[in-house]
Amino acid sequence: MNTRQTLWRLMRYRLGPYLLAWFLHIPRSVVILIPGLITREYFNRLAGVPQTSLGVWQLIGMLVLVTLGRLVVNSSSDALNVTIYNYASALMRKNIFSHILRRPGAQALFFSPGELVSRLEGDVEVLGSYLWDTGWSLGSIALGLAGIAVMMSIQPLVALVVVLPMLIVISGTILASARIEAYRKATRASAGQVSSFIGETFGAVQAIQVATAEIPVIDHFRRLNAARRKAALQERLFGVVVQSFANNSGDLGTAALLLLLGGVFRSGNLTPGDYALFIYAIFMVTNLPYAGSSLVSGYKQVNASLERLNSLVADGPADTLVRPGPVYLRGALPAVIYHAKTAQDRLEHLVVTGLSYRYPGAHRGISDISLRLERGSFTVITGRIGCGKTTLVRTLLGLLPQEAGEIRWNGQMVADPATFFVPPRCAYTPQVPRLFSETLQENILLGLPQEVADLPAAIHAAVMEQDVETLENGLATPIGPKGVKLSGGQIQRAAAARMFIRDAELLVFDDLSSALDVQTERILWQRLFERREVTSLVVSHRHAALRHADHVIVLKDGQVEAEGTLEELLENCAEMQRLWKGEL
Repeated sequence: MNTRQTLWRLMRYRLGPYLLAWFLHIPRSVVILIPGLITREYFNRLAGVPQTSLGVWQLIGMLVLVTLGRLVVNSSSDALNVTIYNYASALMRKNIFSHILRRPGAQALFFSPGELVSRLEGDVEVLGSYLWDTGWSLGSIALGLAGIAVMMSIQPLVALVVVLPMLIVISGTILASARIEAYRKATRASAGQVSSFIGETFGAVQAIQVATAEIPVIDHFRRLNAARRKAALQERLFGVVVQSFANNSGDLGTAALLLLLGGVFRSGNLTPGDYALFIYAIFMVTNLPYAGSSLVSGYKQVNASLERLNSLVADGPADTLVRPGPVYLRGALPAVIYHAKTAQDRLEHLVVTGLSYRYPGAHRGISDISLRLERGSFTVITGRIGCGKTTLVRTLLGLLPQEAGEIRWNGQMVADPATFFVPPRCAYTPQVPRLFSETLQENILLGLPQEVADLPAAIHAAVMEQDVETLENGLATPIGPKGVKLSGGQIQRAAAARMFIRDAELLVFDDLSSALDVQTERILWQRLFERREVTSLVVSHRHAALRHADHVIVLKDGQVEAEGTLEELLENCAEMQRLWKGEL
C-alpha cells in the first residue's frame, strides 16, 4: 500500500472522530473571524461611521461569548485529535506485534530488538502525528484562505502583495521535499542503529567483559551516536530553515501591508474599521505558509517512516500494517482464553516422516528425519554440537518452516505445527529459556489462570521448592530482566515449572538439564517419571537423560545416524560410543 492509501485506511479506522475533528475547523475558523468583525464595528463606531445598530456592551458580550466558544471548540478538537493519534498508533503497533507473533518463532525478527523498538516508537509516532497535524494544517489553510478573501474584499491589490511571498515559500517547500525525505530516512536509520546496539550490548555484558572489549564497545557506541547526532542535526537544521522562511514570509507580508495601507488609509478610501479588519486578517493568513510547508514536509517524513514500518511486515498481506481490529484503549481488557484439555487432545502416537529444513544461504539444517513417539515414551535426541538437534525440535514444533515431510498426531495430519503444538497438546522448554521482568509466579503461570493451575505440583516437579524458600518474597519475588536474579539452573527449572504446570500431553525439552548439577538432574528426571503417561522428547547428551531413555536417536550432519536403545547404540554405533565417552 502506498502512503495515501495507508493514511486513508488510518483515517477510516476512526472515521467519525476524524470527520468531526475536521468539521470543528469550520466553527473554529468562524469564531476566529468574528473578533475581527467586532473590532471593525468598534473602530467604525469610534469614527462615527457605525455599520450596525449594536451597542458597545453588546459587542463586548459577543466578544466574551466568542472567546468561550473558541475555548470549547479548540478543546474538543484537541481531544479528538489525541483520540485519533492514540487509536492509529495503537492499531499499527498491535498489527506489527501480531504479525511477528504469527511468524515462525525462530525466525520472528528480521531486525534486532533495539531496531524494532526504534521503529515502533519513532516511525509509528510520525504517522500518528501526521493525522493530527493534517487536520490542523488543513484548518489553518482554510482559515488563511478566509483571511485572503477578507483582504481581497477590502483592498485586492494590497492583498496580492501580501500573498505573493507566501506562495513563493510554499513552492520552495515543495521543491525541497525530496531533501526532507532523504534527511528523515537518514535520521531514523541512524537512530535505529543506536537503539539496536544498546540492546545488543546489554544482552552481551558477560561476553564483552570476558573479551575485555569495554573500551572498543564504548568507542563504537560513540561513533554510532555521533552519526545519529549529525543526521538529526542536518534534518533539524534544514527543517528550521524551511520553517523560518515560511514564518518570515508572513512578517514580510505584514511589513508590505503596513506600508501600502498607510497610503490607502490617508487617501480616505478605508474606514478605520476596514483598516483594523485588514490588519486582523493578516493574523489569519500568517500560518498559511507554515501550514502548507508542514503538510508537504510532513508527507515526505511519513513516506520515509512508512517504508521502515512496511519492512517489518513485508512478508504479510499489503494491508497488514493498517488492518482494522480492536485495540482496547478504553474499558476492560479481553479475558485470557483458557483451553482446557479434552479427549481430542490426548496423544496416542506421534509420527514424523521425512522432515527437512535448511537455513537460507547455508547448507546447515536437517534432512529426511523420521521418528515415532508412543504414549508414555521417553525419547532422547543426541549428537555432536551443530548436528541439527535443536533444528529438528524447532521444525517439528513449527518454530522453523518445514520444507518437506509429514507430521501426524494420532494418524491425523498436522497442517500448521506452530498453532497445533501448543498447550494442552504440547509444552516446550527451549535451550535458552526466556524469563520476563515480573515475579517468579507470573513467569511460571504466564497468563494461565491460577485457579486452574497446580502451582505447588509444578514447583515440586521442577525441583524448585527449596529455591523458592530462599527467595525474599517467595513466588512473589520479581526476578528482573531475563531472570537476572536467578542462577542458570534456577532459570532452567523455572522454565520447566512453566512447562509442567500446563499438564500437556507431549513435553519437549531442549537440553534442559545443561545448567543443573548431577543430583538435581537425577531428581528432576525421577519426578518426571512419577507423572503418569508423560510422553517426552528430550534433546540431551547427558548420561542421566540417556539412561532413562526408551529410545535414542543419534544425529550427524542433519541426518539420523543411528537409533535404538542405549545399550544397542553403545554396542553398534561408533558415533554414540564417542559421545558417551565425551570425545565429541
